[in-house]
Amino acid sequence: MSVLRQGKMTFIRDLNKLQFRDRRSVVTIGSFDGVHLGHQAILKQVISKANELEAASIAMTFEPQPQEYFSAQKAPARLMRLREKIEALLDFGIDHVVCLQFNNRLRNLTAEEFIQHVLVNGLGTQHLIVGDDFRFGCDRSGDFEMLVNMGRDRGFNVQDTETIEVDAERVSSTLVRQLLQQEDFKRVGQLLGRPFSIKGRVTYGQQLGQKLGFPTANVNLNRYRAPLAGVYAVLVEIEGTASRYRGAANVGVRPTIGDIVKPILEVHLLDFNQQIYGRRINVEFVRKIRDEQKFTTLENLAENIQKDVKKIREWFAKSSLSLRQQD
Repeated sequence: MSVLRQGKMTFIRDLNKLQFRDRRSVVTIGSFDGVHLGHQAILKQVISKANELEAASIAMTFEPQPQEYFSAQKAPARLMRLREKIEALLDFGIDHVVCLQFNNRLRNLTAEEFIQHVLVNGLGTQHLIVGDDFRFGCDRSGDFEMLVNMGRDRGFNVQDTETIEVDAERVSSTLVRQLLQQEDFKRVGQLLGRPFSIKGRVTYGQQLGQKLGFPTANVNLNRYRAPLAGVYAVLVEIEGTASRYRGAANVGVRPTIGDIVKPILEVHLLDFNQQIYGRRINVEFVRKIRDEQKFTTLENLAENIQKDVKKIREWFAKSSLSLRQQD
């Protein structure tokens, strides 16, 4: 078990090593991708019930996410990296995040085995909060009704989750992804309860940006798909500093170079020349400039980056909101 911020995260590779057998807990299960307003409403339910029962509040998730395990490259793009998700769940006030490794053994558990081994024996579940469309078990025979019936026999109650709507639309990770594709960052921020951003550690690359005259801070996304792609105006926070910096970011696979298959995030910070390799950054996306393109030469690429940076400078100069955020 490793401690992260004010709560605890438990990453379980072996189902026999669940750590909560002697504790009472209130549990919710899900992917929690984005930790949006819908997820936050569920977390509030969990924390409230845990306080009432004097029990531990637990959010259970899986790594990789089941869709990634079964579909790999066809799985939906993640809105959050695992670390970001855990930090967001703990920051919200959940006592423990239990992350089960989704592997062959877990996928082969029957619904009855999952309830007994994980919920009852493993977590000491007193109260479970899940959606009424929740399905589980190797044959997908587990559903809300089964949980209610088996919970009655095994000593735990089951509660349905709240549905949260914004402007008559149900808040979901799928809707957030759709709005990102539509470049509607304002509405995305409403659904998340905060601006959309990507966090990660700056890694060493080929120094190509430096050679082209536009040094970049690179963050590996480690996924086949990203929730957005193209060139963006961004605001960047650097771990350990209180300042925010304007920047030009590209999310994609660098088609002109053709050296990668998984998208990466490359950020050129405007009017900035410090060394930040190894530092964590938070990149907030505020406006899309263009789609990612393949250019015939590196010279053409450099020319277009110069145009992109000029457009982004001009946009920031006209944007009182972004200036106010920066200052």
